Amino acid sequence: MADKKLGEVRTEFIKRVNKTIIKQLLDELLCVGIMSDEEVEEVNVTDKTQDQARILIDNVRKKGPEASRRFIVFLLDRNAFLAEQLDLQAFTAVGQSTEVKISVEEESKNGIKLCPQNLFQQIQTSEGTEIYPINDPKTRTRLALIICNIKFNHLAYRQGAEVDLEQMKLLLEDLGYNVKIERNLSSEDITTCLKNFAAREEHKASDGMFVVLMSHGLQDVICGVHSKGEHSDIFSIHTVFSIFNNKNCQALRRKPKVVIIQACRGEQRGYMVENVEDSAASAGASLQSDSHITMQLQTDAIKKVHVESDFICLYSTTPDHVSWRHPETGSLFIKQLIDTIKKHAWDCNLEEVFRKVLQHFANNPCQMPSKDRTTLTKKFYLFPGH
Repeated sequence: MADKKLGEVRTEFIKRVNKTIIKQLLDELLCVGIMSDEEVEEVNVTDKTQDQARILIDNVRKKGPEASRRFIVFLLDRNAFLAEQLDLQAFTAVGQSTEVKISVEEESKNGIKLCPQNLFQQIQTSEGTEIYPINDPKTRTRLALIICNIKFNHLAYRQGAEVDLEQMKLLLEDLGYNVKIERNLSSEDITTCLKNFAAREEHKASDGMFVVLMSHGLQDVICGVHSKGEHSDIFSIHTVFSIFNNKNCQALRRKPKVVIIQACRGEQRGYMVENVEDSAASAGASLQSDSHITMQLQTDAIKKVHVESDFICLYSTTPDHVSWRHPETGSLFIKQLIDTIKKHAWDCNLEEVFRKVLQHFANNPCQMPSKDRTTLTKKFYLFPGH
């Protein structure tokens, strides 16, 4: 059994593991609910690496074979060399090899790691009402909308945005969403498109939706195709939340609503890169940016509902800063977001997936994505393959 195997390699694990691997394992174990915040803190408050490793492995072993097996899977994924030194690869090749192989290697045709049935059932059972429910694939109607402005009348052509559009479409389709695509819209047309999408009857049988907006932008706005500057043909991001709130889109009440925005939020750079700027006024050679310019409480018999809830919005950059795009491989943010969802959505909820995206950019200081107006009341698992 996996817990007995961890007992056998306990001494060598404590001797060989480093703090980086310990931190990564803690993140994974916290994400899937094997360890609690308090248990993670117990490890972190200890300074010595060996003491951290001792507390970590003993905590996992006490939770039994399944928790220990997941620990081995995560260690294989994070540091195969250390796992081999501990003879854990040989262990997974015997006895429980099929189960571990599914968890680590099974992918969709477009490269998304799929959630194995046993983990799907385990999360459903252990998390219970703490997660957003997943509807039956035979009857649900998941919808996603992508609006991508590429060609403008007065602003720079967003070269590379076609890659973002195609890859995002493939990702959402692989997650079971019926994807509608709109290109090159004015701000007025964006509003109309979003309202029509919010009115779709299919949302009643859905268990969530995605809206992806990609264009040039400024602080809290994106540019329509007729834009000449910050005072003409601009679409306010606040409108998205108004259109899909609980008052205006009742079919999506209590369901997760994901908003992804690829656009600049100003003209400041998070990192100086020579010869790469492409704002609304200038074009670059290598990377390009999508820049443009006292309450009294009472009770009554009427049911109250929050006007806005169950949203999570991930913006490609922080306020006032540019967002970079490569003319051949697409936007840095969209590419990393897709890669992270493919690798981690099988066992992490979406907020944790987004944190991993931010973690990547922490070591790549060109821009920093940010979560905006997150009002999820539960954990949202994408459960690829289900």
